[in-house]
Amino acid sequence: MSLSCELLHVIQRKGSDEPYGMDSYEGARARWCAGCGDHGILTAVQRLLAAEQLVPEQTVFVSGIGCSSRFPHYLKTYGFHGIHGRALPVSTGIKLHRPELSVFTVMGDGDCTSIGAAHWIHALRYNVDLTVMMLDNAIYGLTKKQTSPTTPQGTVSNTQPRGSYLPAMNPLSVSLGVTNASFVAQTAEWVPAHLYATLRAAYQHKGTSFVRILQRCPVFTPEIFASAVRDPSQIALLVHDDGVIVPEIEKIYKTQIHHDPRDLAAARHYAESDDRIHLGVFFRDPSRPRYEETRRTTPRTPTERNTRLEEEFDKYAV
Repeated sequence: MSLSCELLHVIQRKGSDEPYGMDSYEGARARWCAGCGDHGILTAVQRLLAAEQLVPEQTVFVSGIGCSSRFPHYLKTYGFHGIHGRALPVSTGIKLHRPELSVFTVMGDGDCTSIGAAHWIHALRYNVDLTVMMLDNAIYGLTKKQTSPTTPQGTVSNTQPRGSYLPAMNPLSVSLGVTNASFVAQTAEWVPAHLYATLRAAYQHKGTSFVRILQRCPVFTPEIFASAVRDPSQIALLVHDDGVIVPEIEKIYKTQIHHDPRDLAAARHYAESDDRIHLGVFFRDPSRPRYEETRRTTPRTPTERNTRLEEEFDKYAV
């Protein structure tokens, strides 16, 4: 669907009201470094918000600590800039208490896969309806070039000056190994059309949508994806009607693999393959149970709640 068709649909849906444009979601001026991939991701997110006509007052962005976690400051929506690694439990709490809100979670690679690793695993398992974006530049950027779990082995950093000791963690393989994970995808900030299409598919999925976004840090990891940027043959697109199809980039990225996102075994194969960088929806299963549905209870009046509390207290009376 083109952007013009999207806006026509919005006008018809909203009657005489003016549709939200991208500028409706612009917050403070972004202060990331020039050339940072975060700028392109922010634009893709604003485009998504406009396409879906999300009401700013009913939209929440939650982040932890890191360069990417400045996101809530740059959007004119509700935002919660939390502490390191804790964006997912905050997001989960918001969505469980206010299920009508659209909740987005933004984390960096260290924020998610290091200090926030336990929350990441259990958030995937709980499968609450969240759109989770992990911006992966393979380094701690805000704290000035420290090794993160996704840093390639041998990369020199301020914490490991002789090179990273361990092989890099694969967030896709980890996510695909979690019980009840329902949506796992990968995209890249230097392929903006694919980035937007992937984020929109993630938002429209009901359940926890985990999207790893490959991005370049122009200061500390400028060369990490440079060869793939220069040589499109190093990228393979996973295409499927139940995933993402982006016709406008097919002439550039000619390696395309028809992959059914319901095939978990194939998803794991492509996630672990190191012959190319695979972009697309690896796995999607909207039938998996969501925690907010599983724990849903019938609303009660204040009197009913008070009566139930008194009944519980009476059990422990001395």
